[in-house]
Amino acid sequence: MNTDNSAPSVRTGPDPLDKFFAVIPAGGVGTRLWPLSRAAAPKFLHDLTGTGSTLIRATYDRLQPISGNRILLVTGDAHREAVCRQLPELADDDLVLETEPKDSAAAIGLAAAILFTRDPETIMGSFAADHVISPDSEFQDTVREAIYTAATGKIVTIGINPTHPSTGFGYIQMGKALEIAGAPHAHQVAKFVEKPSEEVAEQYLASGDYSWNAGMFVAPVELMLRHLKANEPKLYDGLMEIALAWDTPERIAVKNRIWPTLPKIAIDYAVAEPAADAGDVAVIPADFSWDDVGDFAAIARLSSAKEVKDVKVIGESPRVFTEDSTGIVVTDTKRVIALIGIQDVVVVDTPDALLVTTRAHAQLVKKAVDGLKLNGDTDVL
Repeated sequence: MNTDNSAPSVRTGPDPLDKFFAVIPAGGVGTRLWPLSRAAAPKFLHDLTGTGSTLIRATYDRLQPISGNRILLVTGDAHREAVCRQLPELADDDLVLETEPKDSAAAIGLAAAILFTRDPETIMGSFAADHVISPDSEFQDTVREAIYTAATGKIVTIGINPTHPSTGFGYIQMGKALEIAGAPHAHQVAKFVEKPSEEVAEQYLASGDYSWNAGMFVAPVELMLRHLKANEPKLYDGLMEIALAWDTPERIAVKNRIWPTLPKIAIDYAVAEPAADAGDVAVIPADFSWDDVGDFAAIARLSSAKEVKDVKVIGESPRVFTEDSTGIVVTDTKRVIALIGIQDVVVVDTPDALLVTTRAHAQLVKKAVDGLKLNGDTDVL
């Protein structure tokens, strides 16, 4: 909140909301959700919360009231068919297909470059396709504050109110309150900090000055590209060459030639952290609930799916019997699953792979994926 009585800046000219274009990076395999999430069918393509909507569909629907159809989606070539099936309203020119994963700076940077070539005054917002957020109205209010803040010449991140001393997220330290019309909660970012130890995370939580970094950014595309050029000139040059060819018949040829040569780096290192050091980053602390659905324990916590006694069950037509058991079952088969006398279990049943673990060990599923890869069992990955 504002800490003094000075008047907020007065906004003049066109409404920044009219310049807003949402970007949805839809990448990553989600190895901690194997065998449900695979390279060919990552977690954003699934309904993981039992709401009847996949994560990518929910993300699109959450953004549309702010951006309308001004939404650009970045995903892998392999996911084109599934994404278009789930988002039939997405225009072909607004679907950016990666020939191979290149990390978030390339994905978000290309989106910024394409939008810049179309309209250099665009304000973009980047929101991952695989997060669970509620309520949508709180999210939308926060994004609007971020847009108004970005219009003053800031890269704006949305800080998630930490609910526990997590060692799995990066943190944002808030600085002084900013006085911006339409953005009463905007603060300067003092610094980004890496994933901390538990002791340090407890100190962050107690101070009240730190938010979780959920990787959501809102910024003028020109400012994003200016920092990218300063810090990663090779990446910037390649992305701009692709972007200049994007709305021409040369799109595919230029992209296929340049994309494999681009360096891999996260947007945090390429843009956000150096921009914060330069005083160009602000944060809007958020009140909405947020989860990156990082494992099956998260699905059990978030799911609104039906319960069979004390077991949550997710699946189109599950056949589950339980007796004196608790946990979660995710089924993609017609097979009968019977749980008797086991507690806090996680069962994930697919046609070619079965996972049985507990919620306490849900973060270790990635080790199974690594082991299968070493053994050459890539057909189930």
